[in-house]
Amino acid sequence: MKQIFIVFIFLILGAGIAFALNASSQNALDKKEVRPMNNKVLVAYFSHSGNTKDIALEIQKQTGGDIFEIAPLKPYPRSYGEVVEVVRVEVANGATPKLKNNIDVSKYDVIFVGTPAWCNTIAPPVKTFLTTGTFKGKTIVPFISHGGGGGYDIAGDIKKAAAGSNVLKPLLVYYGGDYNTPKEIQNWLNRIVMPK
Repeated sequence: MKQIFIVFIFLILGAGIAFALNASSQNALDKKEVRPMNNKVLVAYFSHSGNTKDIALEIQKQTGGDIFEIAPLKPYPRSYGEVVEVVRVEVANGATPKLKNNIDVSKYDVIFVGTPAWCNTIAPPVKTFLTTGTFKGKTIVPFISHGGGGGYDIAGDIKKAAAGSNVLKPLLVYYGGDYNTPKEIQNWLNRIVMPK
């Protein structure tokens, strides 16, 4: 009976220690979510459905950068069929729709640029953002939400629109991501080479 009691006590102590270690490691992970960076960071994004916005907010959380929503002066239709038709015409004509507002990117070293993959390229408001700013010498880090088509050559399109910039490898996220997306973003941020 005494041996059973001792085994029972050791089991309770072991469970308590395992619980404490797990809570401690979870607290350590939570503290790593905001990654201090040596550079001034901007996270700029356009989002029609909210998918790209969700990714942008997670990148902003992990980098501690400023955030800016790229918004067209004239909103896009909410209907999928209607927005596809409008975007097809805009992309075919090389349109750069006017924005509600813009931001001076001169004070930023690293600019994360988020766009949905629309008609195999960047969304037209993102093109406006990139062609109206001065990105020479800036590092641009694209992140792309897509519905199954992937990233196409969106990084190349960004490079063309943002003359003189250094464009890094993009993050591709299916729709708005899932429960693994924060970890995928963290791994991606650890892989990309951030300038000093």
